Amino acid sequence: MTSEVRDATAHSLEAELLRLLARQGRRVPIPVFLGAVMIAALAWGRVPILYLGAWLLLVALVLVARWVILGRLPALADLSDARRLQICIALSALNGCTHALSLLFFTALPEFQRAIQSLLLVGLCAGSVATTAGYRPVFLAFLLPVMAPLVAQWALMGHGGWIGGATALILALFGAVLIALASDSFRLFRESFEIRLQQASLNAQLNTALSAAEAANRAKTRFLASASHDLRQPVHALSLFAGALGMQQLDDASRDIARHMGQALQTLSGQLDALLDVSKLDAGIVQVRPAELEVAPFLACVFDEYLPAAQARGLQLTLDCGCAPLIVTDEVLLGRLVCNLVDNAIKYTSHGTVSLSLDGHGGQVVLAVVDSGSGIPLAEHDRVFEEFYQLGNSERDQSKGLGLGLSIVRRLADLLRLRLEMVSLPGVGTSFYLVCDQHGQQRSAERPAAAPAAPIAARHVLVVDDDASVRAGMQALLQGMGAQVTLAGGTAEALVAGAHWCPDLLLVDFRLRDGDNGLATVAALRQLYPRLPAILISGDTAPDRLREANSAGLPLLHKPVAADVLRQALNEASALQASACHGPDEQR
Repeated sequence: MTSEVRDATAHSLEAELLRLLARQGRRVPIPVFLGAVMIAALAWGRVPILYLGAWLLLVALVLVARWVILGRLPALADLSDARRLQICIALSALNGCTHALSLLFFTALPEFQRAIQSLLLVGLCAGSVATTAGYRPVFLAFLLPVMAPLVAQWALMGHGGWIGGATALILALFGAVLIALASDSFRLFRESFEIRLQQASLNAQLNTALSAAEAANRAKTRFLASASHDLRQPVHALSLFAGALGMQQLDDASRDIARHMGQALQTLSGQLDALLDVSKLDAGIVQVRPAELEVAPFLACVFDEYLPAAQARGLQLTLDCGCAPLIVTDEVLLGRLVCNLVDNAIKYTSHGTVSLSLDGHGGQVVLAVVDSGSGIPLAEHDRVFEEFYQLGNSERDQSKGLGLGLSIVRRLADLLRLRLEMVSLPGVGTSFYLVCDQHGQQRSAERPAAAPAAPIAARHVLVVDDDASVRAGMQALLQGMGAQVTLAGGTAEALVAGAHWCPDLLLVDFRLRDGDNGLATVAALRQLYPRLPAILISGDTAPDRLREANSAGLPLLHKPVAADVLRQALNEASALQASACHGPDEQR
């Protein structure tokens, strides 16, 4: 329960009423005193000045006393609410009696001045309905001392004929009406207070529910991170052994087994990568690197990549580029987004077509992925963007993924500031549209050809991992690439090895045992060899862990690491190898 709710429920209705009386008591003294001055002016010349002056002084003193005492009452915590309300009642009665003293001048006034005096007093009584919130004890404490003698004065005017009696009756009826209005006013005040308490209670429940939802989301993130890490360890080792196996001379049967193993590992790796993508996007560590992009060739590459998968399912994959625009975006992230859409369309279309199209109008580019699948009911349009939610996959067919594709799509679209629209009807199909601003027209010049990757040269690699199977798998794969390999289980072992020779490259796991971690390993070895290139490998998907690894500024590979990915990382790190070692005792 929040502090605001505790404060609201700790104070009673009486405490709230005291605060209102204090506020109102500080607002009305000047208008009320001016009314008293008006009555004194009506009696001027007919009542001795001494009496008028004494009465005005008494009114002023009472108003000042009420102003001071009512203003301090809410802060007098040592007095009970009931006791403080009794003080309010006494002050209200004193105020009423003081004003009722003006009726001593009543008989000395002509009828017109009596009427004006009566209107002023009745007006004060009517105003007290609001200033007392209609709380009957306080209201009646003022009303009765004023209205009762006023009614009596009019009723006792024998020489006025029927006018005096009629006026007395009207005043009595008006007093009854004021009492009824006061009762309704206090009822509304009480109901308003109860509604505020209920609202405070509802807000507390909503805050509790929100806190529970946030806690559940954090628990989900921790679970996914732990599960992903624990699953990635054996999958990573298996991937390394599979990569090493693929480099061996095998007979046809063994090669077929290795191929199926690779396909299964690729599927599992893709599912783990989807978990990693969600975690990285939630962690806010995905950096957008905008640059000019020719959309038509980009979309053609996506088409070429997914054409075999579409043909394998008997689908027709089409490409229609009605324009050749330039946009400014991150090509890698946009590729991941579009590939998720195309992959999803192929998985959930059993027959017919999946089409990619590009169109531009009004300075905007529209990239569309349209399929002829079963479609999505209107009630499910929002839910399909939730994590792990899938339509028509109650049996959890692994070929349809984990249900993270569209969740990643929405996150990437928000990150790239693209407008994502979906149109889908059951039995018709689903269309996704990506809308962005056009930056220009495609240039005719061809892109320069990418430089070929540097071959793996014989180098000495220090592998640090606390899992023996991962170390063995990494050793087999790296030796298959032609590298020398030394293994270590943690920072201490790595320092022992590094004290005698300088490795060309450090491959280190991010999370090691007993509080050790790869960042500490890199820092310790760079004390010996400041320019030692290092690559961090992690199976963690927890957002905090990802942010920590990202802030280290090291190349980061995520388990399971495929052989070609590792080869590329080694080639990129080789540029940092020169002049890495300066130790006097190094052995090469």
